[in-house]
Amino acid sequence: MSIMTEGEYRYNMLIKTFASRPEPAFEDEGEQAEVWGRAWGCSNDVGTLRLVLMHRPGAELNVVDPAKRLPEIGAFGDPETGWYWRGNEIPDLASMQAQHDGLVAALREEGVEVVFLDEAAPGRMKSIYTRDSVIALDGGAIVTRMGPPIRRGEELPVMRALAKLGMPILRTIHGTGILEGGSFAFITPKVAVVGVSSRVNEEGVDQLEDVLRRHGVELLRVHLTGYRLHIDGAFVMIDVDTAIINPTQLPFWFLQRLDAMGIRTIEVCPDDAVSTINCLAVSPGRVLMSDGVSDRTREKLERAQISVRVVPYEKVYLGGGGIHCSTGPLVRDRI
Repeated sequence: MSIMTEGEYRYNMLIKTFASRPEPAFEDEGEQAEVWGRAWGCSNDVGTLRLVLMHRPGAELNVVDPAKRLPEIGAFGDPETGWYWRGNEIPDLASMQAQHDGLVAALREEGVEVVFLDEAAPGRMKSIYTRDSVIALDGGAIVTRMGPPIRRGEELPVMRALAKLGMPILRTIHGTGILEGGSFAFITPKVAVVGVSSRVNEEGVDQLEDVLRRHGVELLRVHLTGYRLHIDGAFVMIDVDTAIINPTQLPFWFLQRLDAMGIRTIEVCPDDAVSTINCLAVSPGRVLMSDGVSDRTREKLERAQISVRVVPYEKVYLGGGGIHCSTGPLVRDRI
């Protein structure tokens, strides 16, 4: 029979005295502050926005070649390399930068700290839309995995930016999963929604759901119709109990669920620009919205006591994304 030595006894007592402690949880604000420097992440889409990740458009847009017009689809593009630019005009970089600078200035005036990518991945001409590469959850971030080849590679500069800040990475979407942040939204701190589409597959959603489950968050799956890409083209929360929506692009069961949860919905009007829904709550009931919002919708918002700050952004939206797409929230207050 083996007898414990004095050294083994002392070692065992040492380990028992200084035992591992799983509590408090990783996401606990005190734990976060002590270990990671601050409380990171978001548990909602409308609490006061404290920190946001952005990218000022730059040389990566030079990949757009005006000689490569695809008239049959009304765009410029190169199917071999994967880049595309919708519409009849090539990017006006100076105007895009000016409008992006205006959005950054508006955010700072609202009290938001703005941080930037050091640089975009070469040729990744959609890098301005930082929303898609990162999803902030309570305690840290998920680095997503982009769907189309022209966007694959945006993830690395985002990961480097998060590491530079010291923000924990909770998950990196891997395997054959694809997931883009514009198709994710919190409805409440305990219920979220993801839009499944050509940019978000079931494997990517499974990996997202695995993280959310550990946070006690239910994830609703909305299958977007046709070639719709992201749910933020049809649904964005703008107050604790209020969303702006395009009901023609959302299934009836989801509208019923919102109603059952007590979520008030404000429907856009036919005379709104497509970019109207693609807005950003900077605090409960305070929204930054593009200048394409119609008078009818503004009146609805005013009656609902939603405060709107209009920011010109039409030149950036030509690239396929608006104010919501251009902002990757990293820290919000709880609600």
